[in-house]
Amino acid sequence: MTDHATAPVYSYIFPGQGAQKVGMGRSLYETSPAARAVFEEADDSLGIGLSRLILEGPADELQDTAHAQPAIMAVSIAVWRAWQEFLGAADAPQPASVAGHSLGEYTAMVAGGVMDFSDGIRLVRERGRLMHAAGAAQPGAMAAVIGLDEPTVAAIAQCAGVELANINSDDQIVISGAAPALAQAMESATARGAKKVIPLAVSGAFHSRLMSAAQEGLAEAIDALALRPPQYPVIANSTGRPLTTAAEARAELLTGLCHCVLWKHSVQFMAGAGVNRFIEFGPARVLSSLVKRIDAGVAAHTVSDPDSIRKAAAGD
Repeated sequence: MTDHATAPVYSYIFPGQGAQKVGMGRSLYETSPAARAVFEEADDSLGIGLSRLILEGPADELQDTAHAQPAIMAVSIAVWRAWQEFLGAADAPQPASVAGHSLGEYTAMVAGGVMDFSDGIRLVRERGRLMHAAGAAQPGAMAAVIGLDEPTVAAIAQCAGVELANINSDDQIVISGAAPALAQAMESATARGAKKVIPLAVSGAFHSRLMSAAQEGLAEAIDALALRPPQYPVIANSTGRPLTTAAEARAELLTGLCHCVLWKHSVQFMAGAGVNRFIEFGPARVLSSLVKRIDAGVAAHTVSDPDSIRKAAAGD
């Protein structure tokens, strides 16, 4: 019997933009009735052939923000429901918390019972459309800075007139802003000793004030939904602290649009609260890799197909 002190305490985590690829979720679509039902519900909810786009492409259309966001949510929820199907509803471990990175926060709210999947996928499609339009109206860009700490990158960003967009780990921080200012910040980061400064392939300056043009439309879409209190605490991107009411969840969905994603702080909070096993549901290992960099003392698994579901369920 597992000692109580080392018993698994779970958090379920969900990835965001940047994880999409053609064919993601195919093996689950072909083998799991629960996963296939999610793809079908996504198609019905949106009135488009999203599942065909996910499974067959073309890649450039899938990577468009308006399609990528619902696609990643659909795959993540399909994987999560396949996990529940494999373990059995009564035997699937109940998470101490759920969390997601950027778009993944919306997926976490679906998993946490704040909103139905059909409402969630329509909402993220509208979010993607609004973000794309905001990026066209106020062009911007993003870059990942590797090898500098948060205070140093914050000082560089302030001097250049850009913003911190994602604090992913101690030494991986994403900055966001207008292209000329971002170029200045990237040069400064290199001069200050960054190991790498990597421009990101995105259509706008996400999680910055340049997304403010999308706020009104997103607020209207969120206000139209009937949200419920979370079944499990949802760890907020903007604070790294739990949301426990529908009102808090509603405010967070809008706040996150222009606010820095405090992923490192979120993971540290969850680990500090006793979580020792993170399960990432989605098509890539983005978040589980970051979790291990943030806290090497916890276990982190990515679940994306039947084999990884079996391994994670066994604790491998």
